[in-house]
Amino acid sequence: MVATGEYAAELRGIAKRYADIVAVDYIDLDIKYGEILGLLGPNGSGKSTTLKIILGLVKPDSGSMKVLGINAEEDPVAIKRLVGYVPESPRLYEFLTGLEYLDFTGDIYGINASDKKTRIEEYLEALDLEGREGDMISSYSQGMKQKIALISAFLHKPKLLILDEPLNALDPKSARIVKDLLRELAAKGVTAILSTHVLEIAQAMCDRIAILYEGRILALGNMEELRKKAQLPGSNLEDVFLKLTGTGAIKEIVEALLK
Repeated sequence: MVATGEYAAELRGIAKRYADIVAVDYIDLDIKYGEILGLLGPNGSGKSTTLKIILGLVKPDSGSMKVLGINAEEDPVAIKRLVGYVPESPRLYEFLTGLEYLDFTGDIYGINASDKKTRIEEYLEALDLEGREGDMISSYSQGMKQKIALISAFLHKPKLLILDEPLNALDPKSARIVKDLLRELAAKGVTAILSTHVLEIAQAMCDRIAILYEGRILALGNMEELRKKAQLPGSNLEDVFLKLTGTGAIKEIVEALLK
């Protein structure tokens, strides 16, 4: 059962190490119901690990967490039933057709046959996969595989979406449909955590943005709050990000490469 309350996810003192590498360094984070939160950071900053910890695919070394009101340590399976997940590099069963894969996914989540059929047909039509659903996934382009991964995440009407680079390889129409769908779902109380390296997407879509650096939350807030922290009024997210992460000396780097 999903508990009511202010937060869809509550992380307290979450830490994760891999041998000598600190992936997540004792972070605290509250994510509201109906919020689209952007999770940004340089490569190796801990974004994907944080997403996997929230989903329950990775167990933290320390800290506590509630997701959708459920204690993650006590009932991780209950959380997975309520979450839709798209990893950065989705691994699909390529020996199945697109339709077989979606049908299989629907069965895993216990969607009744009538609803499953209707939802699959609607998503296939919306994302221009009609007529290709009977083809083997191994024959799909990268963008088509990404669409199947997205449909799989949306199919069971999750309360929380965890999306790692969700718009990878999508054509402009499909990307717009996904962005508009996320905004409409947020208005209905569905929470989304979105990780992306495309900062324009994060700025346009997200209510708040958390910038991770070396496993820590370097900054958290809406665009105005981030601009204030970076002391860059009126700047875009790219400039703010580069300033806060200390990677802003781009001109000097380019000039050095041209010598």
